Amino acid sequence: MGNSKLTHYEVSATHRSPQRPAVTTEDGEFVVGHDVNPVESLLGSLLACINSTATMVARDMEIDIESLEATIEGDVNYATYLGKASEDRPGLQGLDVTLSVETAGDADLDAWLSAVEERCPVSDNVTNETHVALTLE
Repeated sequence: MGNSKLTHYEVSATHRSPQRPAVTTEDGEFVVGHDVNPVESLLGSLLACINSTATMVARDMEIDIESLEATIEGDVNYATYLGKASEDRPGLQGLDVTLSVETAGDADLDAWLSAVEERCPVSDNVTNETHVALTLE
């Protein structure tokens, strides 16, 4: 790993019902399945991180963002999740993210978008393989 200091996150979930875990973070608690399902939660997290990163990159590039909207779309085949045979992966088959941005003045939005893609941590985790270790206590 590089010379930068890593920020550690620990998030826990408690089974409330078959489809509603309570998720506890350092900043609070939310219940998945109450307002959003796990896939929507993941997609929302990705969009939130893209939004945050886009804002930081714009600040660094001295771009004045007047409005920014993001949309994400993806498809899941739930067959494997339901215990049925499928040739599809059990997760999202791909994601399409569309950003609509208005800025004050001229801005190099291609360079801005490239920097957003490069710097967004959640996008990095979705795009690149991140090892997940499941263990029993």
